[in-house]
Amino acid sequence: MKYLIVVPDGSADDPIASLGGKTPLEAANLSFIDSLAARGEIGSCRTVPQGINPGSDSANLSVMGYDPRKYLTGRSPLEAGSIGINMAEDDISFRVNLITIDPAGASEYEDFIIRDHSSGDISQEEADELARTMADVFNEKDMTIYPGTGYRLCMIANRRHPNGHTDYKCIPPHDILDRRAGDYLPQGKGAEKFIDMMKKSFDILDNHPVNQARAARGLNKANSLWIWGEGTRPMLPLFKEKYGVEGTVISAVDLIKGIGIFAGMEVPAVKGATGNKHTDFEAKVQAAINAYENGRDFVYMHIEGTDECSHMGDLEGKIKCAEDVDRRVVKPLYEYLKNTGEDFKILIIPDHRTPMAIRTHSSDPVPYVIYDSRRETEPDISKQFNEKAALASGNHCEDGYKLADYFFGK
Repeated sequence: MKYLIVVPDGSADDPIASLGGKTPLEAANLSFIDSLAARGEIGSCRTVPQGINPGSDSANLSVMGYDPRKYLTGRSPLEAGSIGINMAEDDISFRVNLITIDPAGASEYEDFIIRDHSSGDISQEEADELARTMADVFNEKDMTIYPGTGYRLCMIANRRHPNGHTDYKCIPPHDILDRRAGDYLPQGKGAEKFIDMMKKSFDILDNHPVNQARAARGLNKANSLWIWGEGTRPMLPLFKEKYGVEGTVISAVDLIKGIGIFAGMEVPAVKGATGNKHTDFEAKVQAAINAYENGRDFVYMHIEGTDECSHMGDLEGKIKCAEDVDRRVVKPLYEYLKNTGEDFKILIIPDHRTPMAIRTHSSDPVPYVIYDSRRETEPDISKQFNEKAALASGNHCEDGYKLADYFFGK
């Protein structure tokens, strides 16, 4: 028996007036996924428990079958694990974004406006150079900045350091786009140091040669650090022991890779996997096929592009990326699995909603499709992969982590 979970990150949404009241999933041409829905099961699922922040960490833990109320220890530690940082038990990890911040005519950092959480999807080479500059300036005893994937840097502070704790209130930059920085700066014991780092980073980065070159090309500058996502090393039960299958996680996002690593799954590097709508879909599909060919029972296929488009306010891109998932990911993987002659199951589910209206995550339920090659039903075209059809189905999983139990037959 083979298993496949496809996660079009943040693809679920709310009705949009410019789409005639449809959501992007309703507006997109998802003919292949809808054909699986018509012959399978659809429903809705609350992937993020009430009272938990709807981050990709909590949501993807839930989709993989881990109750975030029990296993969520922070986003950054998952990312740290994915880039090879061996956190000690007394280490605290922080996510550090390279962001675009706009003085907008103001003289004080607090009055600057946060424009772009990813600095225009800055290239790895550029991000690495800026990360090295920041490390040279800010690294000190018991606190170190590391390069990550693209705009996502990582900072580790040991508990011996004054800032080595998690008693902070830090806001993700993608939640506060086009807002005044001073209203969302880190709070908590010792947060002044982080604020000083962010201010000093702007003074250094705004005129850095990398950013001068980006500005000359009409690209967003990566001109400030933004510190958030604090947490401690997670302790996840091994996925194989939990569900009895050998798994592979395929993603361009450090956070998702980190969950896979801590859960004991294989996490291959996929050349051309970018974490945006321009990712190499075919390379990711081939990586999945390679995993199955090498004896893996399960692939967790994560596609970030739909979420990034939501954060950027790119409705056309979000719809196009959802269609790419349908045509360039789900269809070829279904055809591969069918041609093996082995029984298989496919679950397609967004990790969370990322509504275009707010350009950040929400905790509202998401639609899902489960297709089981052993239990194909007569086609019912009313069953589709979108929010409205999911609600109409009457099937609902309130504790999102239990959907994985159901999918794997526990």
